[in-house]
Amino acid sequence: MDGRRPRPLLFSIALTRMATSRGSCALARAALAIALVLLLSPQAQPQDSQQTAVVDQFIGAIIRQTAAACPLASPSDQAALDRCRIGLYGDSAFRKGLAPIVLWGRPSPEGRRLRDTNLTQFAPDVLAGLYMPMFMFTGEYDVSFDTTEKLYRVRAPSLFRNAMDIGQYPYPFWHDPRKWNDYQAANELTFWVDPSRRRIVTMQFSARGKPDPRLVSAPRTPPPFDGKWMWTDSGGQSQPRPALFVGLLRSNNPYLGRLETAYRDLATELRKGTCNECHAPDNYAGTKRLVLMQTPVHAAGEIKRMMRAVRDDKMPLDDVGLYKEIDPAIKAALLTYGAAFESLVDAARDWEQKNP
Repeated sequence: MDGRRPRPLLFSIALTRMATSRGSCALARAALAIALVLLLSPQAQPQDSQQTAVVDQFIGAIIRQTAAACPLASPSDQAALDRCRIGLYGDSAFRKGLAPIVLWGRPSPEGRRLRDTNLTQFAPDVLAGLYMPMFMFTGEYDVSFDTTEKLYRVRAPSLFRNAMDIGQYPYPFWHDPRKWNDYQAANELTFWVDPSRRRIVTMQFSARGKPDPRLVSAPRTPPPFDGKWMWTDSGGQSQPRPALFVGLLRSNNPYLGRLETAYRDLATELRKGTCNECHAPDNYAGTKRLVLMQTPVHAAGEIKRMMRAVRDDKMPLDDVGLYKEIDPAIKAALLTYGAAFESLVDAARDWEQKNP
C-alpha cells in the first residue's frame, strides 16, 4: 500500500532454495534466470516512469485548473462557491477526467480495500456540480502507485466549505453527525486514477493529509436533522438549491421548471415502491455501492440506469439481496414518470450544449 515496488530478487532466492532442496541445480539456475528477467523487464513493474509521467500530466492539468476555479477562500464565501461550481460543471478538465461512474466517500476506518469499502456512485456531472465544489484547493498534489489497488493514488490538499448556507449542500450531510464532522475536518482529497483508462474512478475525502494551517476552519454545528432530504425555506424556495439544478443549468433553460415537477411525480412513485429505503443518503439497507435518488439532480444522474433496472426487473431487492417482483402498477407508473423525467433531463442538457 505504500507504493514501493516489490523485490523480485527475493522471489528468485526463494525459488533457488526450493530447487536446491530438491537436488536440482539446473532448476535453481533456471528460476534465478527467470526472476532476473522479471526484475529487468519494464512490463513486469507495477508502474514505470513513462506511465507515471502520463498520469502526472493528466492529473496535474486537472488539479491546476481546479485550484484556479476553486482557490482557498472563506468557508462561507458564496461567490467563491458559485465561481467554483460554474468552473467545474462546465467543460472542465476535472469533469472530462472522470470515469462514466465515479465512486465517492470516506476511506474505510478499518483500512479495507476500495472494493470492500462502502462508497456512493455518481455520474460525472453530479460529482462535478454538487460535491467537488464543496472543497477548495491549494494546487498541490502528490502521485504514487498503489500496488494493492493497481491504481495511481493522487493526494491533493483541500479545505471543505463548512460555513455555507445549509441550502447550498447537496443534501444535509449532518443527518449523521460523524459524517458532517468528517467532512469539515477533511484536509485532503484522494483521487484514484486508472492508468489504463486514464480516468478518475474513485474519490475520497479525509483528514489524513499533512498538517497545514491553511486547511483548518472553525468547526460548525448545523441545525438538527429533521428527516427531510429536501425542504421549503421561509421564502417559499425549495432546498437544497443545487439539487434543483440551480447554478448548474442556466436560469433561462426552458426545461428547468418542468424538471422539478417531473421529479416530484417520479418521487411519489419511488416512495410507493419503497425505493427510498435503498436510494437515500442514510443507506438504510447498508448497500456497498449506494445509488442516490432523493433529489432531482441525483435522480438525473442515475435515471437511465434506473430505467434499465426497472424494465429488466433488477430492482428492488429483498432483505437478503435477491431481486423481488415489483407491483405491476407501481412498475408501470415508474416507467411512465421515469421516462418523462428522463426525456426532460436529456432535453435540458441538449439545450445547454446548443446554447453555450
